[in-house]
Amino acid sequence: MGILLSESSSATGSLIAMVVVYAVIFGAMYLFLFRPQRKEQKRVAAMIAALEIGDYVLTNSGFYGSVIDITEDTVIVEFGNNRNCRIPMQKSAIAQIEKANGEQQ
Repeated sequence: MGILLSESSSATGSLIAMVVVYAVIFGAMYLFLFRPQRKEQKRVAAMIAALEIGDYVLTNSGFYGSVIDITEDTVIVEFGNNRNCRIPMQKSAIAQIEKANGEQQ
């Protein structure tokens, strides 16, 4: 009788230990993977929301240009010195914004 009681107690203890280990693993995944990604998404969304006409932008492809028009999900960026190169692009293609007063986001 004593042997059966200790075996079931041992099985319950190992089950609890396994649940704790999985909880720690998922907690670590949340802290190191999901939370920083969500924080970066919020930063990018705030940067895009602050975009204004006249701001200088760096695109994901490495081009610098000036924003000349903004619509719902696209911007028109003017590249180069000759002011003839105007390209519409998605807002998500903007990697960095530098405000006209020199403030960088």
